[in-house]
Amino acid sequence: MPITAKLDEYGKPAWIALIVLGFIAFWPIGLAILAFTIWSGRMGCGYNSQNDRWQQKMGWMRGKMSAGSGWGSPPSSGNHAFDEYRMEAIKRLEEEQREFKDFLERLRFAKDKTEFDAFMNERRNRPAQEASSQA
Repeated sequence: MPITAKLDEYGKPAWIALIVLGFIAFWPIGLAILAFTIWSGRMGCGYNSQNDRWQQKMGWMRGKMSAGSGWGSPPSSGNHAFDEYRMEAIKRLEEEQREFKDFLERLRFAKDKTEFDAFMNERRNRPAQEASSQA
């Protein structure tokens, strides 16, 4: 059994202990182990963005809700009126989430456009200022 698999069985504390021992023995070894644990995602601080974490959690929740009756509908609570209300609320929240994502995208685009326009205006005005300062 490889040492990484054995350490994975013990979890993060084993990896942290190995990193500390590596630094105590010879600092480049500790640094190499630290880089490996971060790069491999074993410490949970890899390259996942916050948006990816959000999408993973939403997918997990959808899976939990659809586990009961299959075909994507949440399990029945036994109260038809409540189940109908819950489905409407979920649809409304998903629509609001879509609208908010669209809003953020438009906001980012507007900010980028404003910054680009300011850069181009500054660039257009620069040669005129340099010509007047040389005369």
